[in-house]
Amino acid sequence: MGYSGSTQARPERTRAERLTEGLIVAVAAVLSLGLLAGPAVVFGTTAWHLVTDTGTTAFSRLLAPVVCLALVALPFVLARVAFRSSRRKDRERLTAAVPAVLTLLGASVVPFVALCMIFVYAD
Repeated sequence: MGYSGSTQARPERTRAERLTEGLIVAVAAVLSLGLLAGPAVVFGTTAWHLVTDTGTTAFSRLLAPVVCLALVALPFVLARVAFRSSRRKDRERLTAAVPAVLTLLGASVVPFVALCMIFVYAD
């Protein structure tokens, strides 16, 4: 229960393991930001048209940008939660970044699929 005085050395990882994790983080980050770019542009222009349209109410002028911003920001919030959770488990930064970036990639698919469904089912 108390301090035993012994320290445990963390085993060193090879350069190939660090390089593989770095590549996973880089590729997944680029893919997720690419998936989020389309919905961000479409939802942003939709929000702009709703805000500047003359026939909309004050509630819809406020609600449309908030919903669009939430759809685009949600993957980043989830990725931060995953990163902080991994850091609390005493993992190295890069090792903690892998689950966070994969969470970002998985969560960025949701707005992209929502955008595709809007395009498919819109009349």
